[in-house]
Amino acid sequence: MQETTQQIPLPFPKKSKFTLKSQLKYIGKIILKYRWLYILMAPGLIYFLLFRYWPLWNAQIAFKDFKPLLGVEGSPFIGFKHFIAFFNSFYFSQLIGNTIIFSTAKLILGIPIAVMLALALYESNTRFFRSFVQTVAYLPHFLSWVIMFGVLLVLLSPANGLINEIIKATGHDPIPFLMSPEWFRVVVVGSDIWKETGWSTILYLAALMGLDPTLFEAAAVDGASRIQRIWHISLPGILGVIVVVTLLRLGNILDAGFNQIFVLYSLPVYSVGDILDTWVYRQGILEFQFSLATAVGLFKGFIGLALVYFSNRLAKKIAGSSLY
Repeated sequence: MQETTQQIPLPFPKKSKFTLKSQLKYIGKIILKYRWLYILMAPGLIYFLLFRYWPLWNAQIAFKDFKPLLGVEGSPFIGFKHFIAFFNSFYFSQLIGNTIIFSTAKLILGIPIAVMLALALYESNTRFFRSFVQTVAYLPHFLSWVIMFGVLLVLLSPANGLINEIIKATGHDPIPFLMSPEWFRVVVVGSDIWKETGWSTILYLAALMGLDPTLFEAAAVDGASRIQRIWHISLPGILGVIVVVTLLRLGNILDAGFNQIFVLYSLPVYSVGDILDTWVYRQGILEFQFSLATAVGLFKGFIGLALVYFSNRLAKKIAGSSLY
């Protein structure tokens, strides 16, 4: 019998010597052949080029004493002066501490709650009840934090908020939740989970829908209870998705939610509510210290990159699943 071998096409025309003209001609043919795919990709590529990669050129002002009249290129180079000034500032430990507390609490509490909600929806046999819960859980995600602030005022206002009315009815004094250092962090973390849990559930619910239903049928035949099926089939089946989502969230560990904090916080809770993003806003926009604000932004990006890299290696070693 004769063995047949499949020829793998070369990326470029089979010639003894490649020239720039032949390469460009071949690339042009490829682009023309898949032109609709490239047209489909164009809006996303243009967005990232304009708003993600092009601004990196201006990030060099973190190492300069930026003067708007001199421009980015003409401003004098001062090295790591802004980084050192930020690290030695009085606010450094407070800002880093508040940011990590908010981000870690949202990560540790948000992911398990979203996974549990997804499992509950997947295991529900009542279609109407499942659709109703999904709608109620998803709706807050589409509301801005300005609207959510109004809702929180209705619930938490010391004067006539619903929760404080209940507290006063039990004979206790009202609690200024949004202006109390003891309660502000609880409000921030709780409201974020309330707003975003339903949207995060979509990923886990989609992963559950992709599991082979025969696995559950076989487990039921073998006498496995619903809890055992969840523990031994559902959770291992979506473990990869949970790992990927956690890694992506770790990369933004220093993004504690600028929009939320900016809307909710006030002067009495600066000590427990001020984070890197709000401080950068005040320094960069209100105080016109663009170089210092850019230096803090680069610092955040470096920490996020390092966390994604090391956590990805750790996840690949422990869980066998990773981003790359």
